[in-house]
Amino acid sequence: MIKRRLILFIAAILIALPLLRAHEGMWVPVLLEKYSFEQMQKAGFKLTAEDIYDINQASLKDAVVGLGYNGRPFRHFCTAELISDEGLILTNHHCGYRAIQRHSTVEHDYLTDGFWAYKKDEELANPWITASFLKRMEDVTDQVLEGVTENMTEEEREMKIRDNQEAIIKKAEEETHYRANIKQFFAGNEYYMSVYEIFKDVRLVGTPPSAIGKFGGDTDNWSWPRHTGDFSMFRIYAGKDNLPSEYTKDNEPYKPVKHFEISTEGINKGDFTMVLGYPGTTQQHIPSYAVELKKNHIYPLRINLRETRLDVMNKYMEQDKAVRIQYASKYAGISNGWKKWIGEIQGLERFNTIENKQKLETEFKSWANNHAAYQGVIEKYEKFYDRLTPLQEGFYYAIESSMAIELTDYAGQFSRLVDQAKDEKDTTGVENTVERLKNGLESHFKDYYLPIDKEIAGKVLKIYYNGVPEEFRPPIMQEIHDKHNGDFEAYAQDLFETSIFASKKNVEDLLKDFKIEDYEKIESDPAYQLYEQVAIFYRKNIQPEYAAISDTLDILDRKYVEGLRKMQADKVFWPDANSTFRIAFGKVDGYEPRDAVEYEYQTTLKGIIEKDNPEVYDYRVPDKLKKLYNQKDYGKYTNSDGEVPVCFIGTNHTTGGNSGSPVLDAHGRLIGINFDRAWEGVMSDITYKPEICRNIMLDIRYVLFIVDKYAEADNLIKEMTIKE
Repeated sequence: MIKRRLILFIAAILIALPLLRAHEGMWVPVLLEKYSFEQMQKAGFKLTAEDIYDINQASLKDAVVGLGYNGRPFRHFCTAELISDEGLILTNHHCGYRAIQRHSTVEHDYLTDGFWAYKKDEELANPWITASFLKRMEDVTDQVLEGVTENMTEEEREMKIRDNQEAIIKKAEEETHYRANIKQFFAGNEYYMSVYEIFKDVRLVGTPPSAIGKFGGDTDNWSWPRHTGDFSMFRIYAGKDNLPSEYTKDNEPYKPVKHFEISTEGINKGDFTMVLGYPGTTQQHIPSYAVELKKNHIYPLRINLRETRLDVMNKYMEQDKAVRIQYASKYAGISNGWKKWIGEIQGLERFNTIENKQKLETEFKSWANNHAAYQGVIEKYEKFYDRLTPLQEGFYYAIESSMAIELTDYAGQFSRLVDQAKDEKDTTGVENTVERLKNGLESHFKDYYLPIDKEIAGKVLKIYYNGVPEEFRPPIMQEIHDKHNGDFEAYAQDLFETSIFASKKNVEDLLKDFKIEDYEKIESDPAYQLYEQVAIFYRKNIQPEYAAISDTLDILDRKYVEGLRKMQADKVFWPDANSTFRIAFGKVDGYEPRDAVEYEYQTTLKGIIEKDNPEVYDYRVPDKLKKLYNQKDYGKYTNSDGEVPVCFIGTNHTTGGNSGSPVLDAHGRLIGINFDRAWEGVMSDITYKPEICRNIMLDIRYVLFIVDKYAEADNLIKEMTIKE
């Protein structure tokens, strides 16, 4: 009897194993049916593959938006989703943070107070944001690699591939208003083209106050349990023909072919969930040497330097509301990576990632003994990563210190003007660059506070000097050290007192009647000299070898991934995220992060009230929200226990870029918005562990509760298609 039960138990595990593994992966839509759709159905999905992605009729993909910036629309910084037939889109508060901050002033502090447009003419334009819709995606590997041969150098190979890509893109865009982009998959073994319709008029419609949209702040970031109402709302506008148009007040709300139905039915443990969107970057197949470089070298130095900057910013932000508004977005951006890297180091250690990759590499070397094309790959990895380590340290010390000082970064923006002025024939270029710098002057100084920058400069330059490998320390750093007897704070004092770029008026005067010979004023400026000499040192002493090693590693990566797919022929591989459209699926589930600790899968408004602490900025609950709670004025947005749900977690594999992604139920209805990952599992970009990796989602019922009851924006509720 015991033996029979054991056999049945093992059989059940074997049957369930593919389903458990299916939670890992970010699947390409055109390969969905071939590789993972059967597992999605077993997990509970009720629709067809064509319901997700179809180029001939409206499908779920047509309601998913990739948010980008003008000038680089294919590098989606977040995802959003259409929730009405009038172009209304929903994304995260932190995705809209830059726009909210730009529109905020002390008089109209939308970060603190929130913002709601009760009429369309009250919506706020954001001409720097783009909204992309995927029209189609196709495998163009054969066309891209046409004419590429084994005996080509890497440079020749890249040139041939680039020429092929340009021809493919030109043909795809001909006689259309679409934009095409080709990206490599599986380390350059395959190539896929995405064709987009890109809209350029995206307006802010609504955002809760930061006390809701950023509740818990950086304290709770990357953490569970979570109570953050992380959402904001925008609207896409189009020309009168419903086609993309630059911003004009005459544009009209976009009429989409598809928008999501919203379900208020609620969720339960084990329910199927699906996340659609544009995940940014994962590195599942990097070798152990790359993980060791990140974990033991690059992450620690970046954590140290960012923590130094954050401490200074926080000190001044707590003292002055205007400074808090100025630096809110900068602080959030710096803090996000800082906290993630801390968690990632812990996750990589906990799951012995380096050791596990070393075992795989040993297996690969053994397999390669019978496959000559792959021999020596691992040995070459070891050799080149050994040399890459000090080069990367030199690079990141500069990036996170001297180049992170706002003064030197701003001075560096004038380098093009210097080059053009030296070329006395390029008078048109000088005029255009001066105009561009004039246009950017106001926005730079609007969000600049000199005391923060000066204190940061003294601290990070000291860390730079003492930490960077000596062979990669720029001579100017030694000169600063010797001239000021190692007192980098004294240097910072002199720097900010004498630099043109520390003063808005001085920069205005420089640009007002700029003459060719005025470039000498820029060249002699100490902030410009710091920027330029560090940059020159990098270009001369780091970049050439760094680039050569990177090219070699690209070849090794391509060969290694190709070999892994042959060695593990029975394994279904998914391509690393690269800001293209992907599908992830899983289920609603809690987890046990450590011994004797178990987390439930959902949080509620009750937990927000329990965290309320007027003395701590991150935990100040708005009075109106407390009033709604005390009066139990929840409307129809409660769970089965009569509580307002706030957030929930699941096993969907996500990463940066999935922020704002729609979370759908088994019927393709919107039940939430993806916005974060639990801290214990943030190493999932490198190694995914289904028992611990959880994505954090905002329950759509909390969004509706805030819009309806808190903001009283009935105009927005009426736009949506809500299924109870």
